[in-house]
Amino acid sequence: MPRGLRADAFLLCAIVSEVTATLSLKALMRAPWLVVVVVIGYGASFVFLALTLRNGKGIGVAYGIWGASGVVLTAVASWWLFGEAISPLMAIGFALIACGVVVVEVGSELHRRRAGRDRAAAADAIEGRDPA
Repeated sequence: MPRGLRADAFLLCAIVSEVTATLSLKALMRAPWLVVVVVIGYGASFVFLALTLRNGKGIGVAYGIWGASGVVLTAVASWWLFGEAISPLMAIGFALIACGVVVVEVGSELHRRRAGRDRAAAADAIEGRDPA
């Protein structure tokens, strides 16, 4: 599996772990044994976030996506599982958060590609190769 794809897979695992733990906090009031899910979920989330970083995703991008996705997914799952309300204004906010996550990810990828081309051009110049 390519390193970037592996980082994205670890980030997805971090998000799912964190959302599961957060939702379990609410359910904990009815089922005290869920404290195990909360502790394991939050612990796993941080481990997966660390693995995301180790596999090349920048901390600003990874943490931004992790946090923003957690907010939106927790709110939607709380609506679905616990009947919590989502107002139209909240829905607009969630859409803006989702758009922001996409913009950050696309911007990060464009920067990564540009930096790779710049490094290759610098190496060519040092070794006297024609970049064309």
